[in-house]
Amino acid sequence: MARSSLIFTYLSRVSTPNKAILEAASSDAIRVSTKGLTVLSIIASTSPFIGLFGTVIGILETFSKLGTQSSASLSVVAPAISEALIATAAGIAVAIFAYTFHLILKRKAYELSSLLSSQSEVILSQVMED
Repeated sequence: MARSSLIFTYLSRVSTPNKAILEAASSDAIRVSTKGLTVLSIIASTSPFIGLFGTVIGILETFSKLGTQSSASLSVVAPAISEALIATAAGIAVAIFAYTFHLILKRKAYELSSLLSSQSEVILSQVMED
């Protein structure tokens, strides 16, 4: 067993590998590898709402400024509203990147889980043969 293996630390603690120690090693590796997924998921799901909130605040400020001005032409309103919409665009951009990386890391965690499961099966089958 290679010392760089994720389950080497656990296997070095026991004389004969068993299913319980291999499952503990696998669970620990998955837990460590998925540690930041919750935060990434929260960022991906809340950033569009934060951007939308910024847009609403920007539009409210625009309307309050319009109330104090004598003219309300499109040349006055359009730049202020387009500024407000930048917040929505920023929120959506953050959400796209966060969600994409969340899915990539989630897939990598699944691949790690599959790899550890197959390594465990191989180790257990070798122990059974001995």
